[in-house]
Amino acid sequence: MALVAMNWKDGRPPDDFVGFGIEYKEPGGDRFYALKNRLAFAGSGGKVNPNSLSSLLSPIQKFRWVHFPRNAELPGEFTYRVTPVFMNAADELSYGEPQEAAIELRRETYPGVLDVTFTRGFVSSQAFVDRYESAGRISTLLPAKAEKGLTFVPTHPKAAEALAWMGFEARRAILDVLDAAIGDKKAQVRVVAYDLGEPEVVSRLEKLGSRLKIIIDDSDDHGASGSAETQAATRLEASAGVENVKRQHMLNLQHNKTIVVHGPRTKRVVCGSTNFSWRGFYVQSNNALVLHRASAVKAYLDAFESYWSAAANAFGDTPSAKWSDLKLPGIDARVAFSPHAASNALLATIADDIAQKTTSALFFSLAFLYQTPGPILDAIKHVSESDEIFVYGISDRKVGGLDLQKPDGNLAPVYPSTFGKNVPPPFSAEPTGGGGIRMHHKFVVIDFDLPSARVYLGSYNFSSPADGRNGENLTLIRDRRVAVSYTVEALRIFDHYHARVAAREAKKAGRPFQLAKPPRTAGEQPWWAEDFTNARKIRDRELFA
Repeated sequence: MALVAMNWKDGRPPDDFVGFGIEYKEPGGDRFYALKNRLAFAGSGGKVNPNSLSSLLSPIQKFRWVHFPRNAELPGEFTYRVTPVFMNAADELSYGEPQEAAIELRRETYPGVLDVTFTRGFVSSQAFVDRYESAGRISTLLPAKAEKGLTFVPTHPKAAEALAWMGFEARRAILDVLDAAIGDKKAQVRVVAYDLGEPEVVSRLEKLGSRLKIIIDDSDDHGASGSAETQAATRLEASAGVENVKRQHMLNLQHNKTIVVHGPRTKRVVCGSTNFSWRGFYVQSNNALVLHRASAVKAYLDAFESYWSAAANAFGDTPSAKWSDLKLPGIDARVAFSPHAASNALLATIADDIAQKTTSALFFSLAFLYQTPGPILDAIKHVSESDEIFVYGISDRKVGGLDLQKPDGNLAPVYPSTFGKNVPPPFSAEPTGGGGIRMHHKFVVIDFDLPSARVYLGSYNFSSPADGRNGENLTLIRDRRVAVSYTVEALRIFDHYHARVAAREAKKAGRPFQLAKPPRTAGEQPWWAEDFTNARKIRDRELFA
């Protein structure tokens, strides 16, 4: 995906400026394709065209936009062309001088070294409705209960296409790593799984036979006789051997989601927030980081052996509980595993980094943030009070929905099912199935726009249990390309759900949710006025463009 951000070259736009027309050309292509906009101008009688229109006709009334090119994996540069659009008193459109910029959207973040991948997390989206809702209900794509995961067979007529679209990069990357392990006949594979109910993952693990050793969480419902995790353990005991399957919950949870492949041809690690489950792949917003070097493999293998052999209350004294340099070429990356001992606990040091060392921008996508008060929440609140630091964030609410941390420091609640009923035109009702947690990321990005850019990520929930009681992994990467990748993901999620806040606020105020025409009466403000008068919105516009 690409973040396209715009600004006005000199001063402010004229009042008749009504947005940006955005087009893109694929590498080696001979034509530009216009991005489409679901919002449109009201026509005669206030009616709005229900169809998505070219942004040259329905311009984007924002100063940034995240775009998913149809063929993003093509090698070479994608060229974006942005044109200012104007409207006269007769509602006729005209166009200013276009500007172009090119970007390479490579398959891997750092080929052969490190790859940042994401799930789409767009069950609640107009894109999902357009592509798949009319062909079948969401219940034909996803099992209703986790314990049905390994036996559920989708009956949706576009199931294969839909699941690939929903799982996006992370699903593909995880399955690719397992396929590479299967093909490397001498590779040893070590897995730690919290949720384990996705059949494509489990069937691949079975093919590894005794080359697999796996730790599966058995906390709470996972330990029940009918759970997907227990079913998976039984199947893997048959394929890998009873001696190669262990159930574990450390002091609270075994919350890791890691795959380590150590073979003659394949040396890879999968880590991040993506559980090996239907919800992890297809419903939630998640990330999976793929590492390629032997040095990274060693750090995760050492941690696996410590989990396998160390007592839960003794893990914090192992070398794996301390920061280990992954020794990736050209990238400062290190990892630490939980549970930590008091002497090497990390929560307070992360909070200090956020509160005391953030100088430009802070982005976060943290599941359970507001359910687990503590130093991280305090640090985020502290940074949000600064006029010099730009803050965007999203977290699950304690009771349903999400919390958006806006740059003005205020929280805006949003519910994924906001568009589930009573939706304003031109939108369609979105599915309300696949309920529960939608935003499952655990990452914090500090100062993405500076040489000191860094990202904290992993399975680690930035809470006291994650630090001192759970089996977790936390990776710290000081690298601007990686930081930008997570920043774009943070913006993508924030804007996706903030649209629901805007729709709700428009409905509450009795305003139509549509594109704004130029001011036609005295005192009326153009759509862009706050972007040039509100200090936070000025910062937003200038920061990205």
